[in-house]
Amino acid sequence: MTGTEQVAGDRRAGGPVADDPAGPQSDVPPSSDGTTTEVPALDVVVVTGLSGAGKNSAGRVLEDLGFFVVDNLPPALLQPMVELGARGDLRRFAAVVDVRSRAFSSDLEEAIRQLAEAGHRPRVVYVHARNEVLIRRYESVRREHPLQGSGRLIDGIDAERELLTGIAGEADLWVDTSDLNVHQLRATLEAAFVENGAPPEVVATVLSFGFKYGLPLDADLVVDARFLPNPHWVPELRPMTGRDAEVRDYVLGQDDAEAFLDRYTEVLRLLLPGYRREGKRYLTLAVGCTGGKHRSVAIAEEFARRLSAEGVPATARHRDLGRE
Repeated sequence: MTGTEQVAGDRRAGGPVADDPAGPQSDVPPSSDGTTTEVPALDVVVVTGLSGAGKNSAGRVLEDLGFFVVDNLPPALLQPMVELGARGDLRRFAAVVDVRSRAFSSDLEEAIRQLAEAGHRPRVVYVHARNEVLIRRYESVRREHPLQGSGRLIDGIDAERELLTGIAGEADLWVDTSDLNVHQLRATLEAAFVENGAPPEVVATVLSFGFKYGLPLDADLVVDARFLPNPHWVPELRPMTGRDAEVRDYVLGQDDAEAFLDRYTEVLRLLLPGYRREGKRYLTLAVGCTGGKHRSVAIAEEFARRLSAEGVPATARHRDLGRE
């Protein structure tokens, strides 16, 4: 993915993913019926993560998907709001919760536990980005970080990462917006939350990347394709990518490539039922090579094809293709 595809700049020029201090994502409050005693189960999504990473943008996407969305909801009010909505005609509720609520991490985890015990279906979306991306976004809008105080911007970011450690580890879906524009963010959330009859239990993204550019932070599983010969050293293949038939045939035709794909596909067959039992709906399999141009791209495309053949909706994305 090229640098020009990163999220930055004016919303009118393509839309930043960075947060803005918007109010509630919907103007219409949920209705209530005081005569109703039984509270039906609600589909609940809690959007949290780093300030400036795109929580508000994620909230707007969920609103377009039919969720009633409330921004900057204190954790203590999460369950009362859900129950109020459930007594009305709401069936999908989302809340954007962040450090502006101050009483945060432990309170939010407890609120999510109480919702699950009450029979609701809470899921957590954790939105984050790399430090240099967050700094650039804050500088572009000339805002202070909520935890910055009298210190530097990076101090506020580091403090927030530390505060979010617990809830980040329990999140159902991680979304790294460092290299996403608003359209790619929308596609990611739609894949996880769109309702189209019976939604898929698990949706997979197979992400190719280059190790020299760093590991993807939102990867659930990481596969190293550097054990295969590098097409970079074949002059006629060097300018091509793993999407080209010549490179794909070269990579997949190597000794051990087929056995590697077969055995790791078996690993995925073992893992997927467990993910389903745990309610995980979104899987990111990251495949890396040196530069993210040849081997990882070809292997990622093949894994996506195999997962689709297994009945798991899968999309191949290539983070570093064209970055060199």
